[in-house]
Amino acid sequence: MEETSYHKPERWNDPTNKIFKHQVGFTSPPHDWDAAPSDFLRIAPPSVGVHGRMLHTPVYAHTLSQRKDNFHLLEEFAESMANNGADVIGQVGSNWVHASGTDASDIRAFCDRVSTTYETPFHMAGMTLVDAAHSLGAEKVALNSVYYWPDWRDGLAGFLRSGGLDVTYAGNFVDLGLYDDQQWVNDQHWIFPGEAAVESVVRTAEQAPDAEVILINGMPNFRDANGVPRRSVSNIDAMEAAVGKPVIASDTTLYWAIFKTLGIAPDHAPGKLLSSLG
Repeated sequence: MEETSYHKPERWNDPTNKIFKHQVGFTSPPHDWDAAPSDFLRIAPPSVGVHGRMLHTPVYAHTLSQRKDNFHLLEEFAESMANNGADVIGQVGSNWVHASGTDASDIRAFCDRVSTTYETPFHMAGMTLVDAAHSLGAEKVALNSVYYWPDWRDGLAGFLRSGGLDVTYAGNFVDLGLYDDQQWVNDQHWIFPGEAAVESVVRTAEQAPDAEVILINGMPNFRDANGVPRRSVSNIDAMEAAVGKPVIASDTTLYWAIFKTLGIAPDHAPGKLLSSLG
């Protein structure tokens, strides 16, 4: 986008004009119902209020080229959230960071510029994977790329490496032998059997025994005992118990970055990363 002379509305300088002490905004890719606002609010203290805003494109098929073409919508989202008094904003969907051929330094500069321009801290999920792994002191990591098809998997692995991480293994559900057909995986619309949550992490750890942290990208959902789809944040404790090392997913790392920016801790903190904020 062109340079802007944007100024956040002055009324948000007075905290008494805000409904919540801590106001958080999320956006998701077009044509995706996003669990992040609900999941984040479930673990947040009562001082937090959450608002979601989907990126809008009339036609969308989840290709990297479409994400590149619509990357500018992230700034539109940031301006909208700033106008409405958000204290911090987060972008859900980890492969947006590499869809335009960008590396970690490019995305860090983009996030810094958007944060400064719209006077509101802005986090991208893929970038928070890098920052969270470094915060845990990890150098060697393994990537459980879940449902990602090969160009997504490879693009994100390259992005993580550009952020200084040694990605010793990167594999999706098909690579890991959980499912035989990538098209079948694509057709599940991000929702998978509950046992795939822990099993995919165990298999990833087996492929990379030297990895200090297991990473999970994207927005996978795993059905719980009642058949309800649950994101990684609901499965992190079981995943970490199964492999005996930290597991960080792009939902938990985004929440971690937001809580850290707000200077508060979640009321419920599953996993080593989120519990480090307490």
